[in-house]
Amino acid sequence: MQIQLRTSAGIRYPQELNDLVVGVFQGMPVYLKDIAKVIDGASEPRTYVRHGWGAAAEFPQHEATPGSFLGSHSGAEFRAVGDSSPAVTIAISKQKGANAVSVSRAVIERAEELRRTILPDDVDVVVTRNAGQTADEKVNELIEALGIAILIVILLLTIGMGWREAFIVAIAVPVVFGLTLFVNLLFGFTINRVTLFALILALGLLVDDPIVDVENIARHFHDRKRASRRIVMEAVAEIRPPLISATLAVIVSFLPMFFITGMMGPYMSPMALNVPVAMLMSMLVAFTITPWLSYHVLKHGYEHGYEHGYEHREDVGEEPSDLGVLSHHAAYDPVAVSKTLLYRIFRPIMAPLLKTRFRAIVFLLLIAGLTFAAMGLGALRMVPLKMLPFDNKNEFLVLLDMDEGTTLERTAAVLQQIEDRIATEPEVIDYTAYVGCPSPIDFNGLVRHYYLRNGTHHGEIRINLVGKKNRNEQSHAIALRLRDPLTEVARNNGGTLRIVELPPGPPVLASIVAEVYGTSETSYRDLLASGRIVKGRLEREPGVVEVDDMTEAPMTRLTFVPDQEKAALAGISVSDIAAAVRTASVGETSGILRAETERRPLEIVVRLPQELRQDPLELSQIAVRGQNQSLVRLTEIGRWQQDRVGQTIYHKNLQRVAYVMAETAGRPPADCIIDVLADEATGQSGRQDVSFVAEGQARRVESRTFLRNGSGIAWGLQEGHTARFSGEGEWQITLDVFRDLGLAFGAAMVLIYIILVAQTGSFLVPVIVMLAIPLTVLGVMPGFYLLNELAASSSGGYADPVYFTATAMIGMIALSGIVTRDSIILVDFMEQAVAAGRPLFDAILESRVVRLRPILLTAGAAMLSAIPVTLDPIFSGLGWSLIFGLIASTIFTLFVIPVTYWLFYAGRTEGIKR
Repeated sequence: MQIQLRTSAGIRYPQELNDLVVGVFQGMPVYLKDIAKVIDGASEPRTYVRHGWGAAAEFPQHEATPGSFLGSHSGAEFRAVGDSSPAVTIAISKQKGANAVSVSRAVIERAEELRRTILPDDVDVVVTRNAGQTADEKVNELIEALGIAILIVILLLTIGMGWREAFIVAIAVPVVFGLTLFVNLLFGFTINRVTLFALILALGLLVDDPIVDVENIARHFHDRKRASRRIVMEAVAEIRPPLISATLAVIVSFLPMFFITGMMGPYMSPMALNVPVAMLMSMLVAFTITPWLSYHVLKHGYEHGYEHGYEHREDVGEEPSDLGVLSHHAAYDPVAVSKTLLYRIFRPIMAPLLKTRFRAIVFLLLIAGLTFAAMGLGALRMVPLKMLPFDNKNEFLVLLDMDEGTTLERTAAVLQQIEDRIATEPEVIDYTAYVGCPSPIDFNGLVRHYYLRNGTHHGEIRINLVGKKNRNEQSHAIALRLRDPLTEVARNNGGTLRIVELPPGPPVLASIVAEVYGTSETSYRDLLASGRIVKGRLEREPGVVEVDDMTEAPMTRLTFVPDQEKAALAGISVSDIAAAVRTASVGETSGILRAETERRPLEIVVRLPQELRQDPLELSQIAVRGQNQSLVRLTEIGRWQQDRVGQTIYHKNLQRVAYVMAETAGRPPADCIIDVLADEATGQSGRQDVSFVAEGQARRVESRTFLRNGSGIAWGLQEGHTARFSGEGEWQITLDVFRDLGLAFGAAMVLIYIILVAQTGSFLVPVIVMLAIPLTVLGVMPGFYLLNELAASSSGGYADPVYFTATAMIGMIALSGIVTRDSIILVDFMEQAVAAGRPLFDAILESRVVRLRPILLTAGAAMLSAIPVTLDPIFSGLGWSLIFGLIASTIFTLFVIPVTYWLFYAGRTEGIKR
C-alpha cells in the first residue's frame, strides 16, 4: 500500500496573507499584518478611461448609433449629465477589402449576445463609434442626392423639351450608369463616397449628348413637318462632329486627374475614371439608342405631314434620295427664325457690337478686364483660399497636454474639469475620456502619431454630437464655439489644449508646422531657443491658435549614488541596493496566489505606499540586509542626487530639428504662413546676430492682401538658424496639390486644343472656342465672394468663411471641358451656315436662336445636378464652381465667342447684312 504525502500550500485566500509568519522577534512570531498592509484589489491605475453623458443624452438615437445602448435596456438611470463612470473601450477594425457596414453589424450582434450571456447586469455596453454606420449613412445620403438630381434634371428637360423628349433622355441615365459601374467593377473600384460624387457630377454631363441629339431630331421633325429614319440620320449626322469633339473635350479635362500626386491622388482617381467612362458611354448611347428611341417616340405627331412636295410614304426607307440636300441647316427657315422673340432680343444687342471693329475690341477688352478683376478677388483675399474645407462630422476630439512629469491623477483631475464643461453643451450626446493612454486610433490619429500619447501627462476626450440633421450648427462651428472656454480651463491648470476635428484638413502633423534648423555646431538648447522665438511670433499672429513647440518641461530625476567603500564594509553590493530601490518604488512580484474563487492567478506585489515612494527622505530609510545579516539604511551607505532628465532630440534627414506647431481658427493656414514669412527680417547682411520678435500690434487682417502681406511684427533668427514652413504642415501639401491641379489644368487645355484643331482643321478657331474657359472665372470667383457675403458666419468670436478649396479648383478644371461644348456648338453652326451661303452676321444671330435651347438645357442639367454636391462640406466647392462657372460662361459665351469669331472672319466672308 502506497501513501501519497503532500505539504499544504497553506494560503488559499488573499486574506490569509495577513496571518503569514515572516519572522520572530523576542520569541514572538511576527505576522505580515504587523509590518504591512495587505490589500486585495486592483493594481494601481496606470491609465484612466471614463465615459459620461452630455446634455443631449436623452435625444432619440437609432440603433447602434454612437451614444446608444446595446440591447433593450433603456439605461435611463445611467444618463446623468456630466456624471462619468469608469469604462473599458474595445476597438475592432475591419480587414482590408471587407465591407465596413457588414463588419460593424456582425460585431454589434456578437456584442449584444455577449452582453446577454456573460456581462453582469450592472455593466452596460455603449456604442461610442460606428464607422460602418457612418459609411452606410454617407452612401445612403449620396444615393438620395443622386435620385434627387435625376428628378431635377428630368423635370428641367420636361419643361424645356416636353415629356416625350425628357423620357428619351432619361432612358440614357440608367443605361450609362450601369455600363459605368461595370467598368468600375473591372478596374477594381468600390462604391464609395468619391465614386458616388463622381456619378452625381457625371449625371449633369452624360445627359448632354442625348439632349443635343434629341433636341436636333425634334427640331428637324418640327421644321420638316414629318418624321422618318432618314431625317433622324441626317439630324444625328449634323451634330455628330461637334458632339464628338465636345465629348472628347470633357473627357480630356478629367483624364489629367489620374496623375495628381500626394494625398489627393486616391481621392481623384474614381472621378478621373467615372466621368470619362460615363461620357464615352453617353456618346455611345446618343448615337445608338437615343436616335432609335427618338424616332419611335416622336414620329407619331408627324406621320401625315409633307416635306417639300414629297408625300410621306408608309415605307419610310423608300424616300427619294435627293432629300439629302436638306441636311446642313437647310432644315431651318431663316425667315421663321428672324421672327422669333429671341432674334428680336439678340439683334439690338449684337448689331452695335458688330458695327465696327473698334466696338468689338472694346467689348472684348471690357470682358478681359472683368475677368482679371474677378481673378483679383483671390489676390485681394476677398475669397479665402484653403486646401480642404472642414467636414461636418458627428464627433471631434479634445487633446490635453500637461507638463512632462505631471502625475496621472493631476492630469485626470484637469480633464475632469474639461469634461464637466463639455457635458453642458446642448449638442453633446456622450464623451469618452482617456488619461495616460490613447483613444482607439483612426486615420487622423495615425498620421498625427496620437498612438504615442501614452504618458501620464496626456489626456484626450472623444465627443459624440447629435446627428447633423438634428442640429443647427456644423461641427466646425461647435468646435470654434468651445475653443476659448475649454482652452481657458486648461490654461488655468497649466495645460495646453487642442481641439481636433475629423478630419481637420489634409493629413498632416498640424496645420502650421515650422521646422527650425541650425548648423552642425549648434547646440540643441540654442535650437530650442530659436524655436521659442518662432513660437512667440506665431502666438502674436491673429487667427493662429494652439501654438506649441517640442520643448519639454524640466523633469527631476533622483539617482542614488552609493558610497562603494561603506557599502563594501557592510557587505552590500550595488545590485542589492538596486533591487531594494526597485522593490520599494516599482514593486516586485514575489509570487502568485491561485485562489479558488478567482478565474486568474493573483499576483503578490510588494512595494511601498504611494505617498512614501515619492519622498527621497522616506526612500533613504529603506534598509538593506548585508552579508552579515545586519540591516543598513540607504542613508548610511550613499546619497540621493537630483538632476534633470535629458531633453529629447528630434532629427529629420539626419539634421537636428526643433518643431513648432499651431492650428488656425477663422483664417486659412496659407494666409497666416505668408504673413509670418513676410515679416521675417534678415538684416542688411542677410543674417541677424540674435533672434528676436519685435514689439507692436499686428495689422488688421481685413487690410491685408497677397499684394501687401504681413502683420507688421518683425522677427528673425540668429546667424545659421532657419525656419521652414514647407515640411510637415499643410503648406507643402497645399503647394503640391495646387501645383498638380495647375499642371492638370494646363494639360487639359493642350488636349482640348489638339482635339479642336483635329476637328476644325484650323489653328485659330480652337482658340476662339476655348475663350469660354477663362470666362468661367467671371462666375466662380465672384460667386464665392457672394457666398462669403451671404453665408459666412462666426462662432465663438472666430470667423467661419466659405473657402475656395482644392475641390473648387477641380470644378474649374472640369468646367474647361464642359463650357467648351457650348462654344463648339455655336461655332460649328456658324461655320455650316456660312458654308451654306448665309451672311456671317445672320449666321451669328441665327446660331444663338437655333442652338440656344440645347445650350441652356445642357448647362442647366449640369448646374442642377451639382446642387446636391453643394450640400456636402468637402465637395461643396466643386458644386459651387460648376454652378457659378456655368452661369457666367453660358451668358458671356453667347456674346464673346460670336464677337471674337466675327472680328477674325468678317473680312473673309461675304458682306455683312445688318
